Amino acid sequence: MAQQTFSVWAPSAQTVGLWHDGSVTPMSRDGQWWSAVADIDGETGRYGYVVDGDSDQVLPDPRVPRLPEGVHAPGALDDPSAFAWTDQAWSGRHVGGAVIYELHIGTFTPQGTFDAAADRLGHLADLGVEFIEVMPINGFNGTLNWGYDGVAWYAVHDPYGGPEGFRRLVDAAHAAGIGVILDVVYNHLGPSGNYLPRFGPYLTDGANTWGQSLNLDQADSDAVRAHIIDNALRWMRDFHVDGLRLDAVHALVDHTAVHVLEELAVATDALATSVGRPLSLIAESDLNDPRLVTGRGDGGYGLAAQWDDDVHHAIHTTVSGERQGYYADFGSLDCLATALTRGFFHAMTYSSFRRRRHGRPIDPRTVSPSQMVVYTCDHDQIGNRAIGDRPSAYLDHGQLAIKAALVLTSAYTPMLFMGEEWGASTPFQFFTSHPEPDLGKATAEGRKAEFADHGWDAAEIPDPQDPETFRRSKLDWTEPTEPAHARLLDFYRALISLRRSVPDLTDDRWESVSASYDVDRGWFALHRGAVSTICILGDRTTSVPIAIEPLLAWEPVETSADGISSPGHNVVVGRRLLP
Repeated sequence: MAQQTFSVWAPSAQTVGLWHDGSVTPMSRDGQWWSAVADIDGETGRYGYVVDGDSDQVLPDPRVPRLPEGVHAPGALDDPSAFAWTDQAWSGRHVGGAVIYELHIGTFTPQGTFDAAADRLGHLADLGVEFIEVMPINGFNGTLNWGYDGVAWYAVHDPYGGPEGFRRLVDAAHAAGIGVILDVVYNHLGPSGNYLPRFGPYLTDGANTWGQSLNLDQADSDAVRAHIIDNALRWMRDFHVDGLRLDAVHALVDHTAVHVLEELAVATDALATSVGRPLSLIAESDLNDPRLVTGRGDGGYGLAAQWDDDVHHAIHTTVSGERQGYYADFGSLDCLATALTRGFFHAMTYSSFRRRRHGRPIDPRTVSPSQMVVYTCDHDQIGNRAIGDRPSAYLDHGQLAIKAALVLTSAYTPMLFMGEEWGASTPFQFFTSHPEPDLGKATAEGRKAEFADHGWDAAEIPDPQDPETFRRSKLDWTEPTEPAHARLLDFYRALISLRRSVPDLTDDRWESVSASYDVDRGWFALHRGAVSTICILGDRTTSVPIAIEPLLAWEPVETSADGISSPGHNVVVGRRLLP
């Protein structure tokens, strides 16, 4: 054991004591911070804080790195310098234009651990994946969760393998030539285990979808902002991750002159210079606001990229025919063309779902196409369906191939969701494991009520608290070798290979992208320079007056000087021939 200095921001406290392995050491105050020195074993020792003499409850450190006994118990230390990294040759890469693969550690493999995920990196490298995007791994209550109910932002969920396990995954990914993006949640805290208000004004009286907002702009907010920024930098510095996906940034209420996202972007760029490799911030936003990714010199926040739901909605509705809820404005071929050539469909245009104008046009002079991350599947668009069914449950493989081709030959940065590449038959359902019976019951009943309002039979909605809901959501790794699944997997591999090898598919200029279509004949074509991706959306053979030299097709097509003839639910990528 060696002496360690412990410090905690607790402006609301009158006294703070450092609890360690059954003993309490009084802490000294310096302004709003409290500190003490103690000997704690790094492997087996436990520590926490006693605030205002309440010795009946030892509170976890707001920055605790390990919680072996859960979010309500004292925590443990973590020494980042003790890990033997082998990724010294990893120079990183920019996220723009790369193929990203979103995964959930608990359901990606049967074992549900970091080490088990590392064992599947060969599959991802063979597929052509360049980044994995790991859903949140911070400390949450219970053992099973999507991760967005986190309360211990600095901790790594112990059942996944803890901090050391995550470092092993990142190290292995870099050895396989794959970067790592971590999904982080700074817009709210989970419903159980949030002890931050006992220490200071981390939260405000305002609320967002998930509860109280973070205090980003009111009294004593500087330390709260530092809590976020220090956490973000820690993942990139101490765990070698290559970037962060920032959850629902539209819920970050910040009226200061320098928004916390801009402040985080400046700090991230400085760290990138220090470590000598690119570091990327990717925002999830409901605002359709290009200022997130506009450079700071042009008045933006300077983030690397942002998720683009409009492209998902445009592709999904066109192929599936679904129009419910927020899909109502989407589904036409004109909408699809707009989304694939201009980035946003709603850009200061009327949204019937919101009943107001929404979005802002992208300025092609300041934002490039590769700053939009697009997908046909993600955890939300699957898991927040009533029964968590994937497109493979209600579309044929030809339709899945169309969706894949539109994303992977687009001008944007493509993202896949785990198992999508072989048309996984397993669902991805919403699951929780709240130990508190009342909270578990409220979660389950709330889920059923939400979908009942949209016409679903409550009996069909999976119980998030039922362990079977979690088990059903695990990928079945026997499927990729089954003939039908293997064929789709081969098509994904070929698309990604084509994306890398054909120069027209790497052009990052808006003017290099155009689209054409025929509503009556049921075809749509996305053009990238001299390369066209032609989609046959109906279920009958049709003719397309675009002459091409096919490079890749889901089903064979007949070619002629006048164009192609193709069966329904088909997609072909090829070079256009001059007349």
